[in-house]
Amino acid sequence: MAKKVVATLKTGTGKNFTKCIKMVKSDKTGAYMFKEGIIANDQVKEFFAKN
Repeated sequence: MAKKVVATLKTGTGKNFTKCIKMVKSDKTGAYMFKEGIIANDQVKEFFAKN
């Protein structure tokens, strides 16, 4: 199953997206959390710019 998904992302419209993972510090506890998402290539800089 995983091979099929990876093959789909490598061809076709899957090349237009990037999986982004950002580490964000929590204001309440001070602990770090990870925010991740699959973002269009032209919106990657905006994803990392905002909190």
